[in-house]
Amino acid sequence: MAEELLVPTSTDRATVYNALFPQIEALVVTESDLIANLANVTAALKEAFGFFWVGFYIVKEGQLVLGPFQGPIACTRIAFDKGVCGASYSQQKTLIVPDVGEFPGHIACNSASKSEIVTPVFHRNGTVAMVLDVDSDQLNDFSEVDARELGKILRLIERKL
Repeated sequence: MAEELLVPTSTDRATVYNALFPQIEALVVTESDLIANLANVTAALKEAFGFFWVGFYIVKEGQLVLGPFQGPIACTRIAFDKGVCGASYSQQKTLIVPDVGEFPGHIACNSASKSEIVTPVFHRNGTVAMVLDVDSDQLNDFSEVDARELGKILRLIERKL
């Protein structure tokens, strides 16, 4: 795998995800270390889309604990029943939040975050292993395209669990 991403200049997210997927797949398919794979996924997403913050929160010690990420410093621990990450974990589904200021119980790790998408990653036994949290400094920046395509990328990680 090359040490740089080839990202199309298109503003169409589906086009960018389609170009990005095989590159991320090539990065993670032969790597057995989970942390290395999570780090490369966050770096690739941040580089390709310029998202404000991209990171994983891993289930540990009865809560979500900060894992590999790209962006400003973040909340270190999140309870399963708090914020968008806790809601995604508890509901076991992807949540798209167009305006984080309107989400009940939103955790403001950084006031520049305006919208968010959080997607769970599952163990083979069906339990949530972690969540991928992506924040934007723009309102209403995520759609079903992001949900679908991030889900495809996360299936690559799930195969490693």
